[in-house]
Amino acid sequence: MLISVSSSTPWSDIPALSPTRGIMLEQPELLSSAEDSKDIQTFYYPQTLDHFNYRPESYTTFQQRYMMNFKYWGGASASAPILVYFGAESSLDGAPAAIGFLNDNAIRFNALLVYIEHRYYGKSIPFGSREEAFKNASTLGYFNSAQAIADYAEIIMHIKQELNSLYSPVIVLGGSYGGMLASWFRLKYPHIALGALASSAPILYFDNITPHGAYYSIVTKDFRQASETCYQTIRKSWAEIDKIASQADGVSTLSKKFQTCKPLANSSELKDQLVSIYATVAQYNQPPRYPLNVLCGGIDRSENEDILGKIFAGIVAYKGNRSCYINPPPDHDYSETMTGWGWQICSEMVMPIALGENTMFQPDAFDLDSYIKQCKDSYGVSPRPHWVTSYFGGHDIKLILRRFGSNIIFSNGLKDPYSLGGVLENISESIFAVNTINGSHCLDILSESKTDPEWLIRQREIEVKIIKGWIAKYYADLKAFKRYEFFFQDRN
Repeated sequence: MLISVSSSTPWSDIPALSPTRGIMLEQPELLSSAEDSKDIQTFYYPQTLDHFNYRPESYTTFQQRYMMNFKYWGGASASAPILVYFGAESSLDGAPAAIGFLNDNAIRFNALLVYIEHRYYGKSIPFGSREEAFKNASTLGYFNSAQAIADYAEIIMHIKQELNSLYSPVIVLGGSYGGMLASWFRLKYPHIALGALASSAPILYFDNITPHGAYYSIVTKDFRQASETCYQTIRKSWAEIDKIASQADGVSTLSKKFQTCKPLANSSELKDQLVSIYATVAQYNQPPRYPLNVLCGGIDRSENEDILGKIFAGIVAYKGNRSCYINPPPDHDYSETMTGWGWQICSEMVMPIALGENTMFQPDAFDLDSYIKQCKDSYGVSPRPHWVTSYFGGHDIKLILRRFGSNIIFSNGLKDPYSLGGVLENISESIFAVNTINGSHCLDILSESKTDPEWLIRQREIEVKIIKGWIAKYYADLKAFKRYEFFFQDRN
């Protein structure tokens, strides 16, 4: 039986982590064009199923997809750089087009571009099919971040060997969960990656390091800064929903009022959908459209005296003219993403996100016991809420990484609700926090545009300058190493 996500599962309340979700919603045509590019070549690597055991079944392999773009690469003889994008909780389709930081900077670095798909997503499925891979906890047990970054290590080393580019410096990057993987990869595999760019990576949203209510406090702040009246309307709407739902046929009335795609099961379904929409427009409030502002504009301009009528007007303004607006059937790719992410968040990616006090939402605390029970009911296994910080770290990060880590950029837009779970201050002379006051989720690694605001252009310029510095220092070290090696060989 293929495990699937239901609305009652604990991760349904946790906002999606994805660098390309905003593009999927605003510019979906971009995500369909990547593999059609003449510069992109697609490869498959026979990946090891289990990197950390020596049982016979551990040596089973599956085909893992990766893509390469050689257009601007300076070549192995020049030890030209390799920029590697870590695919995260979605198919790799569209990544070369959407994650523009690589393509926009390839000519500046004379870089080979590599994009690697995460195991269990897209076309990189173990056990021959999604049905088998997602069959039960036994087949899903190989689906975790440690295995994923070991995959990346194996593919990067394979590429360097095949291209005879042993001394080409590697810079890894990713956004959101992929940004976490990039930063963790630099810490776990410093002999493979010279540096990492971790965009909007909430590596501190684990094990109670970040307050549970941080995410929705930023969502509330974003809405209130955009429009006080919009904020107040949303804040008052929950009680109005509860009032109508308590009446005879009240849930049916709400279904009609919000033009749902199927009848609501209860008022909580509507409220969950609205919370998700508000979180999404805040997280991906990207130029030039700025969907949060569009939604609030619809609420504020509505001539409807009814609070819920105003809320619906905002949803229509944001989504455009449709036959229905609430609880639509999920698109295929996003459904696959949430199925995979459901397992991850029920095993190791336990981020305790809650609707706290003093927000525009009704409070809803994070209940770990309930979370564990629902995960066990869904998969038959218990989450490990402390494992991420045990394996990768997180507590006292300034103290630990000041001496231990190097060459990582943590970039954040401070209007991104996940930003409070990120690294927002420089840790050392080579671990940087590059923030923008008005930025949203993963905006810096998306493609450059003529409409980009000056602050975003500046953020990218800072990141490029830092990476150039890492590479220049590496080349100086490499030159000195080769000189010493030549001298030593000559004397013998």
